[in-house]
Amino acid sequence: MDKALQKRKRLDVMKFLIPSLIGIILFMVPIKNGEKLTIPIAVLSDALKELLNHQLPFIMMLIVTVTFILTFITKTFHPSLIKKSNFFNNLLNVSLFWYVIRFFGMIFAIMTFFKIGPSAVYSGSTGGTLLNSLLPVLFSVFFFAGLFLPFLLNFGLLELFGALMKKFMRPVFKLPGRSSIDCMASWLGDGTIGVLLTSKQYEEGFYTKREAAIIGTTFSVVSITFCLVIISQVDLGYMFIPFYLTILLAGVVAAVITPRIPPLSRKADTYITDQGSKDLETIPEGFTSFQWGINQAIKKAKKNTSVKDFLKDGMKNVLDMWMGVAPVVMALGTAALIVAEYTPVFQWLGIPFIPLLELLQVPEAVEASQTLVVGFADMFLPSVLASGIESEMTRFIIACVSVTQLIYMSEVGGLLIGSKIPVSFLDLILIFIVRTLITLPVIVLCAHFIF
Repeated sequence: MDKALQKRKRLDVMKFLIPSLIGIILFMVPIKNGEKLTIPIAVLSDALKELLNHQLPFIMMLIVTVTFILTFITKTFHPSLIKKSNFFNNLLNVSLFWYVIRFFGMIFAIMTFFKIGPSAVYSGSTGGTLLNSLLPVLFSVFFFAGLFLPFLLNFGLLELFGALMKKFMRPVFKLPGRSSIDCMASWLGDGTIGVLLTSKQYEEGFYTKREAAIIGTTFSVVSITFCLVIISQVDLGYMFIPFYLTILLAGVVAAVITPRIPPLSRKADTYITDQGSKDLETIPEGFTSFQWGINQAIKKAKKNTSVKDFLKDGMKNVLDMWMGVAPVVMALGTAALIVAEYTPVFQWLGIPFIPLLELLQVPEAVEASQTLVVGFADMFLPSVLASGIESEMTRFIIACVSVTQLIYMSEVGGLLIGSKIPVSFLDLILIFIVRTLITLPVIVLCAHFIF
């Protein structure tokens, strides 16, 4: 009897261990792919993107268009087939605001793909950037990230890390221990994966509104790969190590301060569902953190043994991201890039930063000022504008700030607005400004040491 019990216990541990290890390898283990450091999910995504390279703009235009048509049918005719499905009803029966956003997403996608209407909408620096560059990346990342996300979510890994990391994450970042997984997936993988993970956890009642907003806007950081692109764009590729160390330091400082001040500190500490409980990570008497974590992880893993359910969950994630996020990114990203490219709005908004940059003794302060604000539209824009600046130190500062600001509408900002994470457009503007003001002095201090 004892042997049978031991065998059963070992089997239960394996149900937690094997899928969780696969999840860690796919999402969090850095591997070398050619010249660059990346993660397996990104390698799979790149391979799919390469395979469908020329078809992806058309596929994304189709997804954005079909999303609006199905939303229109749902809102107008209320078909019982969609009403009966919780998943499809939530996905397609959206509020008037998102209905309008999806409409503009479709219009911009069609105009860009067929190059019709004003060139300001479809040019290579506006809609063309999104439909031909960003959305194809999101298609392939979302496919594999969504499909394999249950490895991280459904087999107890978050329960284990929740117990182990609570004592560190709660006092330092005001977050539950399980959020350490979201943070690592973002740091090592991609900000989009972090937003997706956080949104799913929030919807399932594991994070409060405040916690979800903090993780989504503070830890959805830029991947190592993209950091290499940014530093190369400003012709300082040889300085990648000091550049990345500066980003890490500034990022941690912002992560400690930002949750403690408005607007994040004012978010409600309540859950989206009734299941949410403050005692989710309380460790009972007689258990160590590790013992309780393993206990909870095994309990979770035992509930998820069906391959059919795993694939069903994965495909729901994929559809949720493709149809829920892509139209928002297309609509808001195109609008933000049109403003950045064809109006002096960002130059005007950069004027208040000139005295601050001069006070911090940053060379070419006037030229640098507009790059500090234009990053809100797209993270790549500051490094594009900075390429005309002579001072290496200023280019270094601009590259660092553009990465640590985190909130840019063509990707993470659009994703946050499109997700269930409770942040408004105004919140994103305020967080962007707060992060800029916190990280800029840290980065400039580091730059004065380096140069």
